[in-house]
Amino acid sequence: MKTHTLIEAAKPFGFPLSIHSAALIIIDMQRDFVEPGGFGESLGNRVQPLQDIIPTVQKVMRCWRDREGLVIHTRESHLPDLTDCPVSKRDRGNPSLRIGDKGPMGRILVRGEPGNAIIDELSPLDNELVIDKPGKGAFYGTDLHRLLQSLGIDQLIFMGVTTEVCVQTSMREANDRGYECLLLEDATASYFPHFKQSTLEMITAQGAIVGWTSTSEEFLKAIE
Repeated sequence: MKTHTLIEAAKPFGFPLSIHSAALIIIDMQRDFVEPGGFGESLGNRVQPLQDIIPTVQKVMRCWRDREGLVIHTRESHLPDLTDCPVSKRDRGNPSLRIGDKGPMGRILVRGEPGNAIIDELSPLDNELVIDKPGKGAFYGTDLHRLLQSLGIDQLIFMGVTTEVCVQTSMREANDRGYECLLLEDATASYFPHFKQSTLEMITAQGAIVGWTSTSEEFLKAIE
């Protein structure tokens, strides 16, 4: 029988967390998105809002590790020959650098390049899963669903960037596959703060249509 810990202050209502059947998923905390000189900045974005959440994400990650919880990291990344990157994705917008171009940290969003690495503050442990995803969602073109099923996971706790793109897409994919999802509000960020706020509202609307949200403080209180 599962033992649940209720996160009472979660929105839109309490979230019944079961640590041993839950995984912490840290979405795309990569140098290309978070650090100056990366892909995010090449699109004309300020990266400071993404950097601001690093201490919170790190604190939650360390506490979850202390509870022997499963930690999964994702990276949006492509093969060096870009065969898994549609032209429609590569040519979108008008950035100064495109996917596959050489930037200050190597080729943009290409596996194995320095900029594609997860930032040092959140470096994965050897026993933690790292999912390389060719799309915005963590389930598209990956083995994530199969891996989670094999481990008996049915709840997902989300952190990372950006809230309205890769985080929300991954949550919606997870919801369609039957997972209960919780997003930690102060452990996710967008280049556009109003996009983040709108996403939080969309996730919890209509009785948690996509999932729940909570502060990291309430989440840590529950698991401690």
